[in-house]
Amino acid sequence: MYMVMVGTIDIYQDGQITNTLGPDELFGEMALIDDGPRSATAIARTDCTLARVNEAQFVRMVHDTPYFALNVMRVLVERLRVTMQA
Repeated sequence: MYMVMVGTIDIYQDGQITNTLGPDELFGEMALIDDGPRSATAIARTDCTLARVNEAQFVRMVHDTPYFALNVMRVLVERLRVTMQA
């Protein structure tokens, strides 16, 4: 998973931009939850600085900060709702 620290990232599905992410937003969280294929492609629109969060760090963050897990779930739910509306 990656957290955008600086810059802008475009998220593509089937060749179309479906979302644009900026500072304090995350992507790639699904890869930490299951081993399924990627559902989208992330491409930097501007120069970016990203913070990488591996599985061990993710588990530690969820354990130490339960609200972090809630925020990740909110991101997943919002993306699911957008996908269902399309």
